[in-house]
Amino acid sequence: MNRQIWDARYAEPAFTYGTEPNDFLREMAPRIPPGPVLGLGEGQGRNAVYLAGLGHGVTAVDQSDVGLARARELATARGVAIHTVTADLADYDPGPGPWSGILSIFCHVPSSIRRRLYPRCAEVLAPGGVLILESYTPDQLAYGTGGPKEPDLLCTLAELEGLLPGLVFEVGRECVREILEGALHHGSGAVVQVVARKPA
Repeated sequence: MNRQIWDARYAEPAFTYGTEPNDFLREMAPRIPPGPVLGLGEGQGRNAVYLAGLGHGVTAVDQSDVGLARARELATARGVAIHTVTADLADYDPGPGPWSGILSIFCHVPSSIRRRLYPRCAEVLAPGGVLILESYTPDQLAYGTGGPKEPDLLCTLAELEGLLPGLVFEVGRECVREILEGALHHGSGAVVQVVARKPA
């Protein structure tokens, strides 16, 4: 989906996916060691703002200036600060790090980008740092409760295991769960969930 479409979506009065953090991230956030966190495809910043509230220095990356402006607005309302970077993940590099945590929460990008970006994320994690990811899987196409309709934007646990070399999977599962995140993620969804740690 191109930047103009996201800009229009994020310009609507209501926060597209709500203002509360993703449920899986909320559950797994205590596993992130102290230090800087990178959020990929952060949109309007609900997850970045949540982690900033836990004391992390957070950099939120997204292609939409409009979304990131809303992220800063949310951060101000919550009394925290986040750093925002406008960038297309097709050519964004997360280096040099090291990052204590990297988030990819419903950040659906083509497989060509995943093959470049995720191994690079594994490289720039700090020793002991974690990558936390939740994404729709191809099975989501049968549910129609959110997410992209293009199969290439959806990933599986087996693919992710191959794209994160050197990381130890503390959580790695595909499941169906109820997702209530604004109007566009609403209902039962087929997801892959990962927490992968770089050995200390």
